[in-house]
Amino acid sequence: MARSSSDTPRRLCLAAVAGAHGVRGLVKLKSFTEEPEAVAAYGPLTDEAGRRTFRLTLKGRVKDLLLAAIDGVEDREAAQALRGTRLYVERSALPEPEDAEEFYVADLVGLAVESPDGETLGRVASVADHGAGSVLEIEPAEGPAFDLPFTRAVVPTVDLAGGRLVVELPPMLTGDEEAGAGDGTAVEGTGDAPG
Repeated sequence: MARSSSDTPRRLCLAAVAGAHGVRGLVKLKSFTEEPEAVAAYGPLTDEAGRRTFRLTLKGRVKDLLLAAIDGVEDREAAQALRGTRLYVERSALPEPEDAEEFYVADLVGLAVESPDGETLGRVASVADHGAGSVLEIEPAEGPAFDLPFTRAVVPTVDLAGGRLVVELPPMLTGDEEAGAGDGTAVEGTGDAPG
């Protein structure tokens, strides 16, 4: 996935409509923000294309989902028609992470990946966290994609302004199994939105 150009607004997905709740137009939302209720704190949200705007008012919770009213959605049919709709906010509407060691996943995706001597290794295709720490999927110009742990030992430099990461490839990828493992200090990747 290529990094967005600076003149193209970047949108981050904050939630998805899981379905209708009741008969008066409430929707169930799956929030992707660190604190689920923060989904309503960023003002109106849009669809992925940015063409349709949704103004939310949170009304409560049901299990692990939020209940919300959306302006203009007055009945169950209209609410159910939104099922599966993903709700986005402009990246510029989000605050910068307070900790210099935290990054929005969306800011990492698309960055160039370089070795310490400046050799281009590829681009960050995605970031995943399966519970043991964040993992970067690197898409090289040629060959299969590969994963790297997002730790200080492997990624000593995150240069968002320069659009790049500098990585020390682990011995298993370089064929140098004798090299030291370095420190395993994790660099924290945040979700698409703070809460």
